Formats: sequence, structure tokens, C-alpha cells
Amino acid sequence: MKIGVVSRLDMEESIQLTEKIVDYLMEKNVETVLDKSVAEHLDNYHNIAIPLEEMDTDIIIAVGGDGTILRTQSFICSKNIPLFGINMGTVGFLTEIDPELVFKSLEQVLAGKYFVEKRTQLQIQHNHKLHTALNEVVIMTRKPAKMLHVEISVDEEVAEELRADGLIIATPSGSTAYSMSAGGPIVDPRVSAFTIVPICPFKLGSRPMVVSDNSEIKVRLLREGKKAMAVIDGQIEEEINYMDEIIFRKSDDYARFVRLTKDFYRKVREKLVQGGICE
Repeated sequence: MKIGVVSRLDMEESIQLTEKIVDYLMEKNVETVLDKSVAEHLDNYHNIAIPLEEMDTDIIIAVGGDGTILRTQSFICSKNIPLFGINMGTVGFLTEIDPELVFKSLEQVLAGKYFVEKRTQLQIQHNHKLHTALNEVVIMTRKPAKMLHVEISVDEEVAEELRADGLIIATPSGSTAYSMSAGGPIVDPRVSAFTIVPICPFKLGSRPMVVSDNSEIKVRLLREGKKAMAVIDGQIEEEINYMDEIIFRKSDDYARFVRLTKDFYRKVREKLVQGGICE
């Protein structure tokens, strides 16, 4: 087994834990590579450091929160490498385990006592560019307190025309993120669907929609003279101009996660209790 290791860089505890994980794997004679940006914060690991986008491993261990998972997935989205997330963030819906269980859990992984869960992703097309999102795409105006005016079509049928602060197109994985905060439903990851969630719509009848993930969703900007931007998984920004179309489809590539238990609903119950605030 060959394992890659990445970490969030803005938390010293994450970098320290990453170092311990690398040492543990090397003691177990596991072929290990370390994200080059992490190695720059550590001594004596430059011989195993490679850029994240060049990793070609059996598993990647991501030490951080959901943001670390999303960043890592954006670099490896077409490689089908399973991610094993260790939660050093606030909520961590996409991560698998808490830090105190790291080495016990790694023993299980090295012994092959895990399964791989597939998660649907969005493919986004705009101006002949293709992007992929694991969680969501947020469309908003470039200026705060200004409203979008958009047309939403599903399979070539106009589903809604609305004015709103923004719009979220989310996968089931993203249903527990920004979409949920904006009033969207929590969707079991096994459900084949996408959600379309207006952010503070002017028309009270504009409600979140759940559509088949086999559908093609088109969003068109209708207000001349107003630019918008699409934020993809919080990682990539794409400028949208008047009458531009953004097209959303199910990606052919799935995100993959190393799982030790099936506990989606437990995570929902436990992680939403504090509303993402840790004491």
C-alpha cells in the first residue's frame, strides 16, 4: 500500500499530527509521500515530498476539516483516490475520525478493515471551461447587498426565474454545508439528487428544489450590467456576465472516501448540536 498525507497549514496542531502520522506509517514500512506544501513546514521529510497534484497513491490521508478535504479533492478529482479524513476542523462532515482515534483507526486501514464510499460530484461548464465540485456551487453578485436576477432551467424546462441574494446548487454531500444554512434539505448521500437553493429570495414562493442528478441544470444571468461570480467548493471563482449560461451535470468522476463505519445520521445528530461552535 502507498499512502499520501496532506494537512491544513494554518493550524500548528494539524502539522504536528501530520508529522506523527508520517512517522507511524514509515515505522510500519508503508510507502509514504507527503504534500510538498506541508513538508516545507517540517524538517527531514523533503525526500518524500511531492506536489499534491502529482500524488498517485492507494489512499490519501487528509488532516484538517472539510475545507482540507475539498481542496485535496479538487487536485485529485479524476484519479479515484480514496480520502481518509482526520477532523481538525470545526464540524467535519466529510472527515472520518477524530484526532484521538487516529492510530487505532490507521491500524484498521492498514489491515484492510475498511470500505470505500462513493460520493456524487457536480460537473460545471461555463465558457467552455469545465470544473468539478464535491459540495456546491454558490452564485452571487460581486457587490454585497445587490440582488441576482437569474433563470433556472431543468432539462430545458424553465423551473424558476428569481431575484435573490444568491443561488446554491448542491450535491448530497453539500446538503449539510451552506445549502443547509440557507434553508435547503439534508440529503442522504445515497440519494441520486441535486438541490437548488435560493439565498434570501425576494419572492416568498421561491423555495428549494430537489432534482434528479441525471438532470441538466442551466442557470442564466438576466440582469444587464450586473456581473456575478460562481464560487466552486470555496476553492475556485468564475466570473459570470449578462446572459452567460452555467450548465450543471453529474460528473463521471466520483469522490471516494475511506470509511470504517456507516454513520451518516449519527454525524448529523452529533455535529449539528453545537451549530459548528466548539468550546
